[in-house]
Amino acid sequence: MSLADKITMLMSRSGPDNAQKDDIPWWMRFAGRALGTVGGFIAIILGLFNCTGIIVLSVSSLIAGIWQMLAGFVLLVCEAPCCCFFVDYVQTLSDKMETRPYWNKAALYIALALPPFFLCFLSLSTWFGSGLIFATGIVYGMMALGKKGSIEDMRTSAANLEAGVGAPTAAPRATLVANEQPVSFTGVPLPK
Repeated sequence: MSLADKITMLMSRSGPDNAQKDDIPWWMRFAGRALGTVGGFIAIILGLFNCTGIIVLSVSSLIAGIWQMLAGFVLLVCEAPCCCFFVDYVQTLSDKMETRPYWNKAALYIALALPPFFLCFLSLSTWFGSGLIFATGIVYGMMALGKKGSIEDMRTSAANLEAGVGAPTAAPRATLVANEQPVSFTGVPLPK
């Protein structure tokens, strides 16, 4: 396979689209992808800068820098596989991530961004590099929430809740648990 064929294959995002992606605005999808791509590059560069903390014998900043570089690389593989065409099976991994729901991407990116904060809390390069990875996870989390209801639906729901109209199952939290029971207070136990 020639280099041009490989780059063309990586640029064509041929993975099947999720049904949930239809209600997400186009600008939000591109914002998540752009933030992930730029954040991945910056995280790798700042992770390398964090690794120079070994000069002052800070092992935790070295580990945080390595973790941040790996997290930035994972972010680049998932969001911009054309930047990593030198690694085999990048397109396969990227296509698998495209078929996953948005909340899976959000959880992965947030989980990848947190360990450098705990290892090297006072470093600005950790805050900025891992912060961009965390922000990408937040954008994908907002995309997982989807569109909010129309203004008419929200007004009707709020008016019904304030007026007490409707069954108790009309409360927003009633759909969380199927066998929800009211909380009762039995009083303070009597001393023996």
